[in-house]
Amino acid sequence: MKVIYCSRLLLILAALVGALVHPSRAQNSPQDYVNAHNQARQAVGVGPVQWDGTLAAFAQSYADRLRGDCRLVHSGGPYGENLAWSSADFSGVSAVNLWVNEKANYNYASNTCINGECRHYTQVVWRKSVRIGCGKARCNNGGTIISCNYDPRGNYVNEKPY
Repeated sequence: MKVIYCSRLLLILAALVGALVHPSRAQNSPQDYVNAHNQARQAVGVGPVQWDGTLAAFAQSYADRLRGDCRLVHSGGPYGENLAWSSADFSGVSAVNLWVNEKANYNYASNTCINGECRHYTQVVWRKSVRIGCGKARCNNGGTIISCNYDPRGNYVNEKPY
């Protein structure tokens, strides 16, 4: 009986270690990104976004290029772009929620950011952006970088997001 118990214990321990070593795929699927965006968009009466493979390939390629030092430097590409970084693994949904939490800094009446950054949030809910694609890469230092791209791009001066 002790041998069976020890074997089961070792199997459970191996599974736990494996889960810690291999980052979870939970909340990183295209649909997870789309759902997180659409939840924020629906809250302000904006239509949904759809996943776009071209944007996703662009975002993944750029995230892969940033994995060396994972500095948050925008690509300068043809799309709108949000970047997020964590010193550990984190999910795509966590990144989207980070951007959406900037809503507290956005003043719709004046169309300005107050008390901090809000332009990641306004890109998430930009009414004219209808396609998204996102990518995720583990940094050489163990962190994570997530890039989401938007088409058409948003955040035009003197134009409200919704």
